[in-house]
Amino acid sequence: MAKAELTPAQRLALARHPERPGTVEFIQNLFTDFFEQRGDRLCADDGSICGGIARFHGRSVTVLGHRKGRTLEEHVACRFGMPTPEGYRKAQRLMTQAEKFRRPVITFIDTPGAYPGLEAEARGQGEAIARCLALMSSLTVPVLCVVTGEGGSGGALALGVGNRVLMLENAVYSVLSPEGFASILWKDASRSAEACDVMKLTAADLLELGVIDGIIPEPEGGAHLAPQVLYRALDAALARELGELDKVRPAALAAARYQKFRKMGEQALRKERP
Repeated sequence: MAKAELTPAQRLALARHPERPGTVEFIQNLFTDFFEQRGDRLCADDGSICGGIARFHGRSVTVLGHRKGRTLEEHVACRFGMPTPEGYRKAQRLMTQAEKFRRPVITFIDTPGAYPGLEAEARGQGEAIARCLALMSSLTVPVLCVVTGEGGSGGALALGVGNRVLMLENAVYSVLSPEGFASILWKDASRSAEACDVMKLTAADLLELGVIDGIIPEPEGGAHLAPQVLYRALDAALARELGELDKVRPAALAAARYQKFRKMGEQALRKERP
């Protein structure tokens, strides 16, 4: 099937494919000299957020993203990519460090959402996400965000406040999962494919609405079939966008990022008006 013929539900299936490249693979293939940093310096380390210092084309950067794991044990340890407050506070620590040492921040987004467990709520899940949003909004270094798989709700947006937000061609980005949408709207989670059609969650939909700034093409059949092709395309896109952001003054980076997100709702409303 040609890529143009894929339905939103089929793109969702590719976004969730168990062999789809994740943050660890992107770090291994796009960066050098990666030094992972662990812990939030308050409570614990959360493996569902992977991040640290690396070099991108010889330049020091801070890179972080969601980690789902590959084996069953890793899936369980990472809660299938659903971070706890400790994960988001680790992300804050890395971004604060990036600001101090003037390193650009690059994030990879792939999560069904933040971990909804009782213990996460007890330790301040909402507060941790809110502080991520506030911190990313104020950074005066370039921030590049890439939705690589499934971008779900505030758990994804917490790493998504960037000067440039890109999506892989078969990634999805939405306020909640299609199953959750169908359960709320129609009281029937089995209608998730129908929900995909109305949620506007594909890269093409979100580019039209002004939520993202660009789409990274994938090999036909999905990124997992020819990951090296995807790595080359993503490397070129990140280098291009970072080069453009380097021309912007630090204070202007923060101001432009703030205005970018303020205008998103206005643009979506204009699209919906007759």
